Amino acid sequence: MTDTADTPTARQPELRRVMGPGLLLLFVVGDILGTGVYALTGQVAGEVGGAAWLPFLIAFVIATITAFSYLELVTKYPQAAGAALYAHKAFGIHFFTFLVAFVVMCSGITSASTASQAFASNLIRGFGLEWGKVGVTVIALLFMATLAAVNLRGVSESVKLNVGLTVIEITGLMLVIFVGLWAFTRGADVDFSRIILFESESERSTFMAITAATSLAFFAMVGFEDSVNMAEETKDPVRIFPKVLLTGLSIAGVVYILVSIIAVALVPIGELRETSTPLVDVVEAAAPGLPIDTLFPFITMFAVSNTALINMLMASRLIYGMARQHVLPPMLGAVHPRRHTPWIAILFTTLIAFGLILYVSAFATSKAVSVLGGTTSLLLLAVFAMVNVAVLVLRRDVRADGAHFKTPTALPVLGFITSLYLVTPLSGRPGTQYLLAGILLAIGVVLYGITMLINRQLGIRATGITDPTHLAETPD
Repeated sequence: MTDTADTPTARQPELRRVMGPGLLLLFVVGDILGTGVYALTGQVAGEVGGAAWLPFLIAFVIATITAFSYLELVTKYPQAAGAALYAHKAFGIHFFTFLVAFVVMCSGITSASTASQAFASNLIRGFGLEWGKVGVTVIALLFMATLAAVNLRGVSESVKLNVGLTVIEITGLMLVIFVGLWAFTRGADVDFSRIILFESESERSTFMAITAATSLAFFAMVGFEDSVNMAEETKDPVRIFPKVLLTGLSIAGVVYILVSIIAVALVPIGELRETSTPLVDVVEAAAPGLPIDTLFPFITMFAVSNTALINMLMASRLIYGMARQHVLPPMLGAVHPRRHTPWIAILFTTLIAFGLILYVSAFATSKAVSVLGGTTSLLLLAVFAMVNVAVLVLRRDVRADGAHFKTPTALPVLGFITSLYLVTPLSGRPGTQYLLAGILLAIGVVLYGITMLINRQLGIRATGITDPTHLAETPD
């Protein structure tokens, strides 16, 4: 039998190290800021009332703890692969490496689906339409189809569009903060007493309500883990990465806390809880009559598009990479002869996104955004729990010893415990999130099994991901 797995040669050219601290910081901040705060501020307030800033603060702390584990691993193994590489090196179980890569891929699709719902809600709000739930669903589906068309056209077009959307994304949040502060200084209808008011719609205990809200707010903090994929293109990553990643996380944390405080101080909690466009309501309350309140829904649309574009691009490349390494059906690795894009992988991930949008529209209509956002955080928190274990396991790897960042041992332990807790039902997560995550994992396991049968018929000995560093490569 022959092994036809695509394994890179030792003489593979290295990526150019072109990213300095400034570019890397922009990448980190742009990747974290996005759909979470634009779409979920109201849902978080629905769990804890005016104390909506608290879940964002706790999510920031947990994300920072896990970031320390990522820092040790990325400076120890400065290669573009992330969690799949760490799972591969720490545990050496091919099927487990596949599951980690597939879970990361699924989190990208659920994140993009969340963004599609937010895009649709803001478009309807911006144009003053009354299209209802069906209209939101149709627009969300059309939005995902448009993203697929952009990705099919080519990665260079996607990256160029991403730069512009990142600027709009950050500008929108700065506008919320500035108009909020302006409203405070001019004596607008502001009630700071609400920011310490805890109230929950459910009959949960205070602790359970906070952890449930934190599980949801964590969606706003994800994205920093993507920066490890830029390790091979960063100048002196051992020195630069720790400072830049922690600075980027801190900037995002401060922005989120400020935005959530401004939101609950300006908009009554009941209204914030029910809206699907929370920051639009905040801007309207802060600056009534100014053009900015009519412009902001469109700013939000572009901002959440950034999240969706990045994640669908990542998801399709991971599917392509797994197909090329013979752990998914080979047809998913097909490349368009003219555009040089993984067109079947793009269509496959888009179809999954369509299914998620239709499902939440039919069965979770009132909280579609929170269900999809919560599922994203569920999947990534499971990955983060694994990463916190991997960093301790890989301290036995003397072959990688050298000058690298080392996190205090207590932090990965604490990161594992907190991440795992937020994954379990004890955190107050609704069952819908587990159902969606389970369906996605089942799809992956079935495809993996089919692929192993195909491999056996073709005489391919590859039994798993043999080189995680090449999972997210762009087709030549």
